[in-house]
Amino acid sequence: MMSLVLCASATADEESTVKTRALHIRAAIGLLAGLMVLAGCSTASKASATDPIPVYAAPSPTIPSWFDVQMTDVNTGKPFKVSDFAGKVVLVETMATWCPTCQGEMSQVQQLHVDYGLGVDLVTISLDVDPNEDATILKKYTAQNGFNWLIAVAPESVGQFLAKNYDVDYLNPPLQPMLIIDRKGGVWGLPFGIKSELSLKKTLDTYLVP
Repeated sequence: MMSLVLCASATADEESTVKTRALHIRAAIGLLAGLMVLAGCSTASKASATDPIPVYAAPSPTIPSWFDVQMTDVNTGKPFKVSDFAGKVVLVETMATWCPTCQGEMSQVQQLHVDYGLGVDLVTISLDVDPNEDATILKKYTAQNGFNWLIAVAPESVGQFLAKNYDVDYLNPPLQPMLIIDRKGGVWGLPFGIKSELSLKKTLDTYLVP
C-alpha cells in the first residue's frame, strides 16, 4: 500500500485530500500499465520474465465467509457460490464495465480458456465491484465482449470482506486485482497490474497439478 507522510499539524481535511490523491495516483498507475500492454508495449517474453508471484492472502484455517455468499451468473441467470467449487482451482478477478484495463485483462482470461480447453479443474469468476452497476449493465457488457464464464455483480458483503481481510484495492478495478483459490481453499493474491495469458497460465499450472 502506498504510504503517506503527513505533518503533525495537518488537519483532517488535508489528510483526506492526500489520501484521495494517493488513490487516484494508484488507479492511474494501474491504468497506464494496462494501456501499455494493450498497445503492444510488452511482449510475451517480457511478460513471462515477470510472472506474478502469488502471496498467501488468507492465513485463517477457516473457510472465508464470502465463499458461501450466493451470487448470480449474468450469462446464465443461475446462482452459484465459491464453495460450490471446492476441490477445484478458482481464479477470481474484480472488475467494472467502465474500466479499460479490465477489458484487456478479461481478454487475456478468455485466451486462457482457449489454451486450457475442456477437462481442466479451473473455474474463473469475474466480480463487478462497482456499486453503481447492476446485472443488466454487466450482462450487456459480457455479451458485447463474448465473455462467457462466471460473471456476477459482487454483493456488498463480498466487497467488504475482500477490502477488510485482503486489501482495499480489491475494490479498485483499474489495478487488475486477482485471487487464486487453491484446491484446499487457500486464498492467494496476485500482484496488482495487468497479467498476460502466458504469465497467468504459468502460475495456474502449479496449482492445477493433481
